Amino acid sequence: MHDHRRLGRELDLFDTDPLMGAGLPYWLPDGAVVRHELEEYVRGVERAAGYRHVYSPVLGKRELYEISGHWDLYGDDMFPPMELGGEEAVLRPSLCPHHALIYRSRSHSYRELPLRVAEVGAMYRAERSGVLGGLTRVRSITLNDAHIFCTPEQAVDEARGALELIGRAYDDLGIRASRYRLSLPGRSGKYVADPELWRRATALLREVLEGSGAAYEEAEGEAAFYGPKIDVQIADPAGREATLSTVQIDFHQPERFGLHYVGADGAKHRPVMVHRSVIGSVERAVAHLLEVHGGAFPVWLAPVQLAVLPVSEAQEAVAVELVRRAAAAGLRAELGAEGSLGARIRAARLVPYVAVIGEREADAGLAAVRLRDGRRIGALPADDLLRRVAERVAARGTGLWE
Repeated sequence: MHDHRRLGRELDLFDTDPLMGAGLPYWLPDGAVVRHELEEYVRGVERAAGYRHVYSPVLGKRELYEISGHWDLYGDDMFPPMELGGEEAVLRPSLCPHHALIYRSRSHSYRELPLRVAEVGAMYRAERSGVLGGLTRVRSITLNDAHIFCTPEQAVDEARGALELIGRAYDDLGIRASRYRLSLPGRSGKYVADPELWRRATALLREVLEGSGAAYEEAEGEAAFYGPKIDVQIADPAGREATLSTVQIDFHQPERFGLHYVGADGAKHRPVMVHRSVIGSVERAVAHLLEVHGGAFPVWLAPVQLAVLPVSEAQEAVAVELVRRAAAAGLRAELGAEGSLGARIRAARLVPYVAVIGEREADAGLAAVRLRDGRRIGALPADDLLRRVAERVAARGTGLWE
């Protein structure tokens, strides 16, 4: 059974320091590669699905979160305000108020909708020290977030499309949902007091789930404070469950922020706000990927995709040239020249492809290829090897050699 906290440190992916504080991990170079590739992947998937990306600040005035409802209903999970020039600024606990302001900053016609706004952005939550752990519960969160502003008639299709996007990403990442949950409000006072809002949003999310054919369970007390949500649940190797991805339908914040669009009748109408996150937080996604794959990331995510091992010093120049050519082809390759060949092969056990270059291979422009799963492909021309690896990277997915 794999523990992402142990693997993350053994593989030099991330670590923590008391001077930075609990729940504030930093990323080492190999971990930064995984994080960057994951972020770029989801941006590419979103662009192909018609999303446009923005950047928004991690601070907002207290008044912003009073309008959104976070201050009154989510304040216990927020960091205290900071005095700045006579105003109170707050580290944001979510991105949705910022995206609502971005939408509000321009006028919109029904012809523009749905408008899909996405961001991989930082947010901060004052998690209690007792619940912090590795990358799964942190105080500085990088969220793959998006908000779709649409007409009421478009809301179900947009939420269903978001759920399909999540499924495709899970296939590429080699992970699976353990179950789908329709998260509903509980009996506490931490929810918006608008029964009609909850009824409408819940009915639409049920329609999404039933139309997708996904089996789901209902759970009271798990909703966001402003509305119900579909939670895509994952389970670690020990069977512990967590939420990774979400889809939400929100009537509350468009009302609070006075959002509107001009309809075909020339009148102003209120849009619906669909919140969705394909991979959830980058931190939790990397933690789950580590545990599911035991550190053997899919080829396109692996910090090192190709290890080149010269048998002796005489082949080192040829090996260095292969590493250079791999880098020029956009691949992440490293030279392994220190220690015995056996030790170097063992050290590269999590690298998808290992190219061994002995005297015969060097003379003929070949490389003896070993796969991470133990298969030996044999001697290949260097050009063929680089082409095959590049094809697997471009194809995403979890296959090693097709």
